[in-house]
Amino acid sequence: MAGAILVTGADGYLGRLLVRRLLDSTDVELILAVRARDRAEMCAKQAGMAATLSGGEGRVRWAAADLVAEHPFADVDPAGVGAILHSAAVTRFNVDEETAQRVNVDGTRRVLAFARRCRRLERVCVVGTVYASGLRAGPIEETALDDSAGFANAYERSKWAAEQLLVRECADLPWRLCRAATVVADDEHGHVTQQNAVHNTLKLLFHGLLSLIPGLPGVPVYCVTGELVVQAVLASLTAPDDARIVHACHTREESLTLGELVDAAFGVFEAEEVFRSRRILRPLFADARSFELLAGAVRGFGAGIVSQAVGSVAPFARQLFVAKALDNRRLRAVLPAYVAPDPKRLVERTCADLVRTRWGAPALERPA
Repeated sequence: MAGAILVTGADGYLGRLLVRRLLDSTDVELILAVRARDRAEMCAKQAGMAATLSGGEGRVRWAAADLVAEHPFADVDPAGVGAILHSAAVTRFNVDEETAQRVNVDGTRRVLAFARRCRRLERVCVVGTVYASGLRAGPIEETALDDSAGFANAYERSKWAAEQLLVRECADLPWRLCRAATVVADDEHGHVTQQNAVHNTLKLLFHGLLSLIPGLPGVPVYCVTGELVVQAVLASLTAPDDARIVHACHTREESLTLGELVDAAFGVFEAEEVFRSRRILRPLFADARSFELLAGAVRGFGAGIVSQAVGSVAPFARQLFVAKALDNRRLRAVLPAYVAPDPKRLVERTCADLVRTRWGAPALERPA
């Protein structure tokens, strides 16, 4: 790499994993772009990443970069940048449309505008999501997507729109796109350091707060490790032009269905005496219309527990009725050593980690 690698969202979950891997496997200088409103916030973020940077502090420079600002990279000299890894995004399924547009779409546009000013740029890689495919069922190939099937939420729509910037407006840039599936654990051991909608849903099931799950038991659920996503993103730095879009995911045959995932989770939960003592039944699967009626009804209960539980699942519920068949042939091409983990074992280990840590509760709050 002729210049430094600029990592946006460097203090986010994937950003941290990317930074650590780059420090371990390369000798390239890194520019860590983080959102910081003032010096105090920047110092706090630097302190928070001390463990991630251990041993590599001398190869790191920092930049305060808010993607909603008109010129987020004003403090970065484009002449010294050789590659950009754009991982910054709002990834909540319940994000509102305005925020999703400002950060995920307009923010990506600003990243690409800056990329055009980098004369030594060899690659700009954008981290996307397989759910930019929206509600499309059937084969999902590692190619450009349309929006004809619609989307389950504003997050999915915004990530698709960000992809369109690459496909339609950036023929002059050496871009790559890595669409990631849902990250359930850091690695194949099931360690969890950041939680998302999947972990929250598992928590609701563990506590008996979700007796109905929207979806079809036979719909595949695509789960990956953060490690795989990092491998795919970094492989994109040297991927050929015929691998511009890569799926960081496993195939349908290498993934569990929704029903199998629930069974695997309950197999772990039921090994816990506390869980067994509460006699919690496995949830029933609700059709789309029934769940929509339920979600609409419980909104009237305000901030009650049931309302919160159903409301946390509702933003992605429609996806659980859509049977996708994700393709990862290009991933296999850029990662010759690719081997999919046993999906049931990965879910079991992840659930065991969540139960052991009580979903990240401080040690003093966990049962002895």
